[in-house]
Amino acid sequence: MRIETNRMVVRDFTPEDAADLHEIFGDAETMKNCEPAYDFVKTKTFLRDFCIGRHGALAAAHKENGKVVGYILFNEIETGVYEIGWIFNRRYWRKGYAYEACRAVMDYAFSDAGAHKIFAEAIDGVKSVGLMKKLGMRLEGVQREQTDDNFGNYVDLYLYGILRREWQKI
Repeated sequence: MRIETNRMVVRDFTPEDAADLHEIFGDAETMKNCEPAYDFVKTKTFLRDFCIGRHGALAAAHKENGKVVGYILFNEIETGVYEIGWIFNRRYWRKGYAYEACRAVMDYAFSDAGAHKIFAEAIDGVKSVGLMKKLGMRLEGVQREQTDDNFGNYVDLYLYGILRREWQKI
């Protein structure tokens, strides 16, 4: 897959993306609301087995220099129902890259992949939920103390989603 936006190219991952992906997954602050930071070996294994082997995620690369600045989870969970998620390099936060890339993936899913629904989940009730809302998603539920964070504390899990008919109106 390859999707181009004004500043990004969203594409399949390649083995050459390991160092850029590790800049994302190896940063404890970036991974704070996901799981503990990865070492380089774990990043390469995840890249090989999940991102490439299972086509479980897409690379969000900066159009000017090709640097992978974001990881976008994009999976069809059941027919017509896709999960989306994102982790972006901290140096690219608050510049609209995650919105631009995720919006392009969602547009592709609804326009070309026959998606009926796209959903996302997060424990970060501020930044991640803010992006979910900006992407047009609506709150579907909060699972109270559903999971634990990187520090062993039980935290709420926020579930957001958007249906095709809702996407057609935005």
